[in-house]
Amino acid sequence: MSAPPFPRTDAAVEPPPSVLRRVAGWLRLFWPAPAGVNQRERLRMVSGITLCVAVVALFAHWFGAGLRVPWMVASLGSSAVLIIAMPSSPLAQPWPVLAGSVLSYMVGVACATLVPHVALACGAAVGLAVAVMLALRCLHPPGGAMALFAVLNPQDGAAFAVFPVLLNMLALVLMGMAFNHLTGRSYPHAQRARGAAHKESGAFISADLDAALSHYNQVLDVSRADLEGLLHLAGKAAFQRTLGELRCGEIMSSPVHAVVAETPLKDAWALMRKHAVKALPVVDGARRVVGIVTVADFMRLANLDMHEGMGQRLRSLIMGRPKRPEQVQGLMSSPVQQVLSEQHVMDLVPLFSEAGHHHIPVVNDAQELVGIITQTDLVKTLAAAVARP
Repeated sequence: MSAPPFPRTDAAVEPPPSVLRRVAGWLRLFWPAPAGVNQRERLRMVSGITLCVAVVALFAHWFGAGLRVPWMVASLGSSAVLIIAMPSSPLAQPWPVLAGSVLSYMVGVACATLVPHVALACGAAVGLAVAVMLALRCLHPPGGAMALFAVLNPQDGAAFAVFPVLLNMLALVLMGMAFNHLTGRSYPHAQRARGAAHKESGAFISADLDAALSHYNQVLDVSRADLEGLLHLAGKAAFQRTLGELRCGEIMSSPVHAVVAETPLKDAWALMRKHAVKALPVVDGARRVVGIVTVADFMRLANLDMHEGMGQRLRSLIMGRPKRPEQVQGLMSSPVQQVLSEQHVMDLVPLFSEAGHHHIPVVNDAQELVGIITQTDLVKTLAAAVARP
């Protein structure tokens, strides 16, 4: 039997991408991403930067009118962009703005004095300025410009660090605080401690974020706490999108078996055994939920009849045995957590995962019992939502 003229393959082999396609993909890396802010925020940024720089310039021009030094530094413009456009950035906080600018300038002065070749002094000044800012937790990108300026203008000397550098930046920080506060932005922005932003719940915990950041190993222009908050919000939004507008009334068990407070315990237990349920809502004459009795409540009651030791028997003789309840009202838990049938299913997640509930009665707008939701009901719903494409 002769061999087939062409070799057979189980899957089609895709041809390698052409050079043109690879070049096009590489060029797409340079295409800028959208800013991600609305027109109102754009107007806030532009007007804030304009106002803050203008006010600082007026102050600096007035203060330095009689001095024979420049009255303003150009890097203040980039600092203003950070403070107004990204007030929550770790690079824009007051300590990096002030210390990063002044210390970087002083590093530049030192390099201009100690390094004879101006080109080498330029590189050394910027590199050492970054090293100092990293060590002192005051990394501020315009600081690199300040170090370079000091090398290229050695005639200004160390006094330049006080005016205009320090006074310019101090005035800018004060203006940034006022403007951001008036426009509803937090500045200085609290750089919260690790784990303080959110409880360790949801799709990931704080240690998972630490591992991801360790693997990424780059400076982020967002605080760790804000990043964790964004991820939690994104996860919540993803669940909300997946579950859509699903309401509690759509996943509840109905009709629901219920008892009144005066029901004998033996009858309530027989009802639970008959219908294989683990909880019975307790209602009044208007079907309003007044409590709930569960299998766990009966188990705690049964523990009173456990085998007693000699010490327990003596205590029982002296103090008397605890009176056993005979009706549901003596055993039920009250008040009881309940939800409306029109509430979103997402509202149930913290009730089951954090509050420790196992059965939650569902009521209508008139507070009448219409159903019950268990942990199993919620787990089935979430599992179906995750599996849904």
